[in-house]
Amino acid sequence: MSSSRLSCTIIVVEDHDGARTHVGSFLRSLGAKVILAKDGIEGLDAVKKHHPDLVITDLQMPRMDGFQLLHEIRRLKSSVGGSVPVIAMTAFATVLGRARGMGAGFQGWMQKPFTSEKLVATILAVLDACR
Repeated sequence: MSSSRLSCTIIVVEDHDGARTHVGSFLRSLGAKVILAKDGIEGLDAVKKHHPDLVITDLQMPRMDGFQLLHEIRRLKSSVGGSVPVIAMTAFATVLGRARGMGAGFQGWMQKPFTSEKLVATILAVLDACR
C-alpha cells in the first residue's frame, strides 16, 4: 500500500456497490475527500455540486456511461467543474479501447482489477499533469 497522502476531492463513479465502496474507503484512508456516485447521472450532479479535483469513472454503467459522463462534464463551464481531470476504469480495457478513451479526452486509464499502488500512481500522475 502506498504511503502517499491525497489532499483533494475525488468523485468515484461506479455502478458496482462493492467496488465503489472499496475504492472510496481506500482513497479516504489516504486523506482524500470522496464522493460516491452509482452512475453517470449521479456523477454529473456531484461534479456540479462539489467541484472536485478529480473524477474516477467506470465506463460501462446503466443510465449514463463513462463516455457520456465525460462528454457532459466537458459541456460544463470550467467554473462549475467542466475542466476537471477524469480517469476511466474498466474491465474491458483493450489497446483499441484505451486509444478510444484517451482520444475521447480521459486523462488516465486503468484496467480492472488494479492494485492500490496503480490507483495511487495514476491519480498522482493525472493530478500532477493537470497542474
